[in-house]
Amino acid sequence: MYGFIALTLGVFYALFVRGTHDRWVAAGFFVWVSTFNILTISVFWSLMADTFSRTQAKRLFGVVAAGGTLGTIAGPAITTLLVKGVGTNALLLISAGGFLLTAWLVRLLEREKQRLRALGEGQETTLDRPLAGNPFDGFSLLFTSRYLLLLSLFLLLMTWISTIIYFQLGDLISHAFASRDARTQAYALIDLVVNVAAFFLQLFGTGRIVRRYGVTTGLLLNPSIMVIAFLAIVFSPVLLVLASMQVLRRVAEYAVAKPTREMLFTIVDQASKYKAKNVIDTVVYRFGDVSAAWFSAAVLPYGVGGLAVFGLVVSAIWFPIALALGRRYEHVRSGDQLGTRGIEDPHRVGGSPAL
Repeated sequence: MYGFIALTLGVFYALFVRGTHDRWVAAGFFVWVSTFNILTISVFWSLMADTFSRTQAKRLFGVVAAGGTLGTIAGPAITTLLVKGVGTNALLLISAGGFLLTAWLVRLLEREKQRLRALGEGQETTLDRPLAGNPFDGFSLLFTSRYLLLLSLFLLLMTWISTIIYFQLGDLISHAFASRDARTQAYALIDLVVNVAAFFLQLFGTGRIVRRYGVTTGLLLNPSIMVIAFLAIVFSPVLLVLASMQVLRRVAEYAVAKPTREMLFTIVDQASKYKAKNVIDTVVYRFGDVSAAWFSAAVLPYGVGGLAVFGLVVSAIWFPIALALGRRYEHVRSGDQLGTRGIEDPHRVGGSPAL
């Protein structure tokens, strides 16, 4: 997959070098980048959940996520450094080279999976056979497992909260700063603070928090923060409060909630890791983005206070979903798996309890 993406970037490079100013080519490039950006991350975490055991995941996933955060800091810096010297088009070839390097690293990770399995560590699954079925198996797996449905709801509500905050922040920043440059600087400052704080917390704190307090606590952290945050915004809908809450929310999400959510896939069967997970990470995620934008746009005429009340309701629903999901994860014994090729899920629709 990573090799195929590198190839497509080479094709777009050739189209842009030819000097074409076709809007369809530009639109196609934008849509393709937006699509594979989500897909590559989803597939990578599928491999991580299929390589490391639930115990190893608690220790390692925070550090792995720190690598992604470091990339979000290094990527813009490298682009700024190189764009004037090599030009915008050449950056596509550099990106293609990065994907080829990633493909090689994936091969190394596959060997690491084999090594861990030989030592009796990590996941017991293998990569020496294709997964049977059809392209729509991810949907059928999703809709026949309450555990996976809870996971979908957790991500959907997390996406809703992100979009609601985005609308609130955009409204306040547009009123607080008259110039486009000032607004851009405000967004950039928030992003910088979030990424730096999240990186250090992922590197040094996530594993310790999850191992000491459990996965359920990691899942509940963001809903708890957002209930308090939206209450604060209802009573004081000013930019300083909202910006502070946005920083706190995103740091907690990137450093704790997202790595913890990826840990939840270590106990599902292999088909669910590579099929249902990708449906959740792409279709459910994008649906959450779009649907939250619709609701936020409908509520926006009532001002930031109206959005805050809407966010408070969503957060209140999010909390019990996170609690139920965490308890279900903790209930599964170490080494057991949920899914059609593992042990039976006692919450699978139409299934018989085995635990």
